[in-house]
Amino acid sequence: MTKATNSNAARHVAFDWGGVFTIGTFDGRSTERLAKQYALDVDVVRTHYFALIHHLEVGEWTLPAFWEEFAERLQIGAVPYEDFRDLYLGSVVRNEAMYRALAQLPGSVRVGLLSNNYPVVSDVLRQDPEFGRFDALVFSNEIGHKKPSAKAFQALVDALNVLPETCAFVDDVPENIAAAQAHGFHGLLYDHTRHAEFLSDLQGWLRVPLTDVERV
Repeated sequence: MTKATNSNAARHVAFDWGGVFTIGTFDGRSTERLAKQYALDVDVVRTHYFALIHHLEVGEWTLPAFWEEFAERLQIGAVPYEDFRDLYLGSVVRNEAMYRALAQLPGSVRVGLLSNNYPVVSDVLRQDPEFGRFDALVFSNEIGHKKPSAKAFQALVDALNVLPETCAFVDDVPENIAAAQAHGFHGLLYDHTRHAEFLSDLQGWLRVPLTDVERV
């Protein structure tokens, strides 16, 4: 049964990270760069990567442990972990338009992040000064549950301290939007090529304009 929402209640927003604050997916870009760097078949790289990545997403493995197994499967075990780490972290391409939107959210709006993420990567994001605008950062590798699990969305509710029916959830994956809606959130499916349309939808949901914020 859908809960009734107070039409006058303050509204808030939570975001995914990969594919929302990045252009393209982090997994796709990192596996492509790894294959190119070591002259590997990208399909083979991705087959092994996606067979193992769950262990990172739910915090079962550290990034060095992941690399040890991944490198062995790719038969490049001589490559130092540090080289992989640098390539991995260097695979992020920021979606600057979304960072501007984050900075422009009014202070009255509580802002959350729920991301299927990995050790080391999540640490880097926590250290990003621009992520200081978030009231809650929830990473799957830290809570042991990943989207589209209801437990992941409940962890977001608990951390952000808002009712889900007063909060929009932004993600680039339809399955995650459906799961968010099932948990009571207002879903906003994101495509970086339609960012202006997204901003209009977000402002319509929040019922307040995004402010002009000078970025340093």
